[in-house]
Parts: sequence; C-alpha cells; structure tokens
Amino acid sequence: MKPLKSFREYVEVLKEYNEIVSINQEIDWDLEMSAIIRRAYDLPSPAPLFKTIKDSKPGFEVLGAPVGMSPNKENPFIRVALSLGLPINTPAPELVEAWSHLPDVNPIPPRLVVNGECKENKLFNDEIDLTKLPVPFIHVGDGGRYINTYGILIVRTPDGSWVNWSISRVMLDGPRTMAGVIIPSQDLGKIYRQWKEIDKEMPYALCLGVDPGIAMIAGYPLSGDVNEGEMIGGWYGEPIEVVKCETSDLEVPATSEIVIEGTVSLEEMIPEGPFGEYAGYTLVGHEKPVPRFDVTAMTHRNNPIMPVSVTGVPPEESSTNWGIAIAASIQNTLRKQELPIKECFIPLESAVHWLVVTIDRSQQGDDNEQLAHEIGEAVFATRAGSYIPKVIVLDDDINPSNINQVVWALATRHRPDKREAMVNQKVLPLVGYLDEKEKREALTTKVIYNCLLPLNSRSKDEQTIEASFRSYPENLRNHIIKNWEKYGF
Repeated sequence: MKPLKSFREYVEVLKEYNEIVSINQEIDWDLEMSAIIRRAYDLPSPAPLFKTIKDSKPGFEVLGAPVGMSPNKENPFIRVALSLGLPINTPAPELVEAWSHLPDVNPIPPRLVVNGECKENKLFNDEIDLTKLPVPFIHVGDGGRYINTYGILIVRTPDGSWVNWSISRVMLDGPRTMAGVIIPSQDLGKIYRQWKEIDKEMPYALCLGVDPGIAMIAGYPLSGDVNEGEMIGGWYGEPIEVVKCETSDLEVPATSEIVIEGTVSLEEMIPEGPFGEYAGYTLVGHEKPVPRFDVTAMTHRNNPIMPVSVTGVPPEESSTNWGIAIAASIQNTLRKQELPIKECFIPLESAVHWLVVTIDRSQQGDDNEQLAHEIGEAVFATRAGSYIPKVIVLDDDINPSNINQVVWALATRHRPDKREAMVNQKVLPLVGYLDEKEKREALTTKVIYNCLLPLNSRSKDEQTIEASFRSYPENLRNHIIKNWEKYGF
C-alpha cells in the first residue's frame, strides 16, 4: 500500500497517469464549471482542473470529478484505487474486498504537529470573504452556491471523547456564513444534539482538499463512536499529521488545502437547498431551514486547490466513494455473521439504491428463501444498510460490478413471488422515491430480490448453462480474442 499523504500529491499523481486536463481559460462559476464536470463524468474523461475562475481570488483552483471514473478502459477505477493506496489495476470487487477490512484495522491516533501547509495563509473575521472563493453554482434549480461537496466537516462531542470526520453538503450564505445540512440520524446530527443539550455553539472545521484516503474514510459508514482520524492511521499503518485550528481546539489534517473554522448556531436558522442530490434529481422549490455556520477564521495553502463533486445521475463520487464504502462495510458485517457470501457491490448505475450480494454456491444450503431473508435482515440492521432500500441476491456466477450481468440475472432469475418486502425500515431521507412522510420519519419499506437459482430442481439431463461467449472453452476464447483483428474486426 502506498498512501498519498496530501490532496496536492494526489493531483500530481493524477497528472502522471493522464487523469487530469488543465483548463487555463477563464471559466464561469455559474453553471459552466459544473456543466464541464458533469460531462467529464458522463464520457468519462480526465478530471478537469480549473486554473482561472471568474470573479474568484487569483491563485485558487478547482479540481472537478476528483474520484470520477477514468477513461482508461483497462483501469476505470484508477482514482478510487489511488485514493485507497492500492494498485491502479485493482478491479471493483477487489476494491470492495480490500476496503471491507477497514473496520478491523488497529487504530493509530493522529500526530499533533506545530505547523502545517494549511497554515501558509491566515485570515480572521472581516478579512474573510467566502464569496471570493471559486464556489460553484452547480445545478439548474439549486438554491445557491455550494462550497462543500467533497471536503470534510470535523466536529467533536463536548466531552472530547468522539471526533467525527464526515462529508456533508454546505451552501454558501454570505461572506462569513454558510448553511449546513445536519441530519439528526447521522453522526453530525448526533454530536450537534449534544451541544444543544448543554446550550453551547458547536465548533466545526470544514477542510477542503484533504488526503484522498481521508475523503474516502469520511464516506465510510463506520459503526459506533469511531474516530475516523484514528482509523485512517490504522489503514495507512502510521499516524496522519494534524494541526490545531486557530479559533478552537479542533485538530485538522495538516496538509489540507483550505480550512474554514467557526461555530454552528443553536438559534439562527437559514434556508438551504434545493440541491441536485445523488439520486439524480433536483426538487426545485424544496428549501428548508438549517443551522447557520458562522465563520471565524480561514487558513489555506499557497495556490490552494478546491475539490468539487457534482452529484446527480451516476456515476460520480456518491457511487465511487460512498457506494464502495457502503458495500465494503456490509461485506464486512455479513462475513462476520458467517453468511455464505462471496461479494457485495453497489452498481454505479443504481445511484446507491441497489446492493448486489452474490452467494458462494459451494457453501450454500438448501433453503434459498431463508438465506435471502437472512441476508436482507442482516443488511438492513446495519448502519450502512440503512442507506440501501433494495437488495439483490444472486449466485456467484454473476459479477456484481457488471451491470449487464446483474440486469440479465434480475430479469431472468427473479420470480415475482420471491420478492420480500420489509416495512418500517430506517432510511436516509435523500433516497429518491420517498414521500414527505417517509422523509420526515426516515422510515420506508425495503425489498429483497431473491434471484438464486434452484439447487436441485432439475434432473441430471437438464443442466442450465449460460449461453454466452464466456461459456465456450477457455482455449477457444483466447484463440478468438488473439485473432480478432485477423478476422477483420
């Protein structure tokens, strides 16, 4: 494993692999920048690095699609692999397998240092004007400009026992105010509630442009009051370096590109949204009051680079970061419960609404219905499973990261009477199809699609063989592939 210890280093390595296109002409922050990023996802293309943004402070740059899919057909997940410190040719199921071991690492606390790159420039109070940063207006129909789409929010419980690093959207409100989404059921909401209980404003730090591994772990649904800063140290095998904030005792990654500090108001609520979210929709006119984030200090590196993720129709970072993390977390849990699973994966195209679980047929029992039920029950009981409304259970001849195989198997192997619904299940309110009541209560009906083939339903003379290229003998397949161009293709 070779972890990249700063966002700046990550950008340089992406350049080495031709994963970045530098755009030198002036680009408008109002829709133009995000439209370019969206097209980069769709093609896919290298990540756009914007060098000059209209009306923004000179020297500030933006990297769009930081963990988007690569145009490199041999290594499409190269940005994910580099973020995790894994070989660039690691295929999707192996990324999930490797990342599934994160909960089992031995935590290593961060190392506090006196100074860091993020302290090269310091601004306080009236010196700060967030509107001069290259903050994009992202989607048609959004309620404002979003300053955070791929940075991490750092908060801590009042007693200091739990420090949480997470990714949560933050909308620009003014030169020194922001609107932050705080969902009560998530860790950020739980910690905010503790500060409200003692009637003190919650200190926060918003770090834009952190180690790629830190951004990945901030999307991981770790269970319990786990400190992500210690877990990423365990993943790296050495502590990460942190420095103290200027106006609070919070500690932030020393190599952060930009750090915005302040407190979250207990009383002042300001409108936030709408925003085009990971399900792929913008609910125009759907704004809501959220706590005001007041800014007291901002520090940054020289010529800082801000990351921007343009959420929406997949694939984007919701799929490549969060989706892989959810699948990895669930795979870890199912294995510990000794269920006969082979792989878990969230197809990129499903907008984190499907989880595909494949079964190791060599360990499978005789009761497919009971097995599918046990898997669904185990998934939905986990924190990671609370985000997933639909589970598809398949045999291990299907590659869960191959959407064509998944759709074919779902269409031809699933019997409608084998669909099991589970009511009143916890759910993230951002799931695409929820009605207002379900969003408010964070409860919905979830479903398990049992697509397992019968084990003993056919006689020896009636065996099922997949009618595809991969069913031909391996030596014949290799011969055909080797001579493909000779045939005239």
